[in-house]
Amino acid sequence: MELGLSGRVAAITGGGRGLGLAIATTLAREGCRIAICGRTPATLEAARARLVAEGAQVLIQACDVTGPGQVEAFVESAANHFGGLGVLVHNAGGASGSGALETPDDAYREGFSLNALAGLRAARAAVPWMRRARGGRIIFIASIYGRESGGRAAYNLAKAAEISLARALARELAPEGILVNAVAPGSLMFPGSSWERRREQDPAGIEAFTRSELPLGRFGSAEEVAEVVAFMASDRASLVTGACWTVDGGQSRSLI
Repeated sequence: MELGLSGRVAAITGGGRGLGLAIATTLAREGCRIAICGRTPATLEAARARLVAEGAQVLIQACDVTGPGQVEAFVESAANHFGGLGVLVHNAGGASGSGALETPDDAYREGFSLNALAGLRAARAAVPWMRRARGGRIIFIASIYGRESGGRAAYNLAKAAEISLARALARELAPEGILVNAVAPGSLMFPGSSWERRREQDPAGIEAFTRSELPLGRFGSAEEVAEVVAFMASDRASLVTGACWTVDGGQSRSLI
């Protein structure tokens, strides 16, 4: 299926490794010009080399998306460098803490800032460019745990906020041809992932988790999620906005 993404500019936060790099690579293979940000310059340089090997034009920028003005500066740099912006993927995320009552207030604030608030700031910077182009795509990488409990409470709260933000922005921006969606991955296994570390520490526990929680009998891959993101970034998904697409191999139990 031809996605019609060739020549478009895509900016991906947290694009230096893992799922973010898989998304950047998939979009590069579809012909997008790529801008990625992350906290570690060496990681970004390695990602650039990989993307250039795919034939992509690439801009990298060191950035802490929770820092004042930093994610906005990244989006502006991407748009100015390439002369526009067609796709924004907010992939940077995570949260600390544990149970709902034990998690300190600061962990909730930090999780909200990294996930939902940074995504909102990135969108604010991207929308003027998309308005000039009379359309665009904004995609938030959320989680199945934005729809049901599981894992850290601060992460649940932050990802639920991110899904809600996508719906709110979708309603506001649809008349201008800017489509906004969320993607909710399930448990993914890739080099450097938290699940890979857990497998190294407790292989029997991961085997039991796989049997009981993953109906397909395996973890998802970053590339499988990236393919869904590429579709949602394309003209083929022209009627899809305000949605949250679950990509979890049947793992989640939520009915919404």
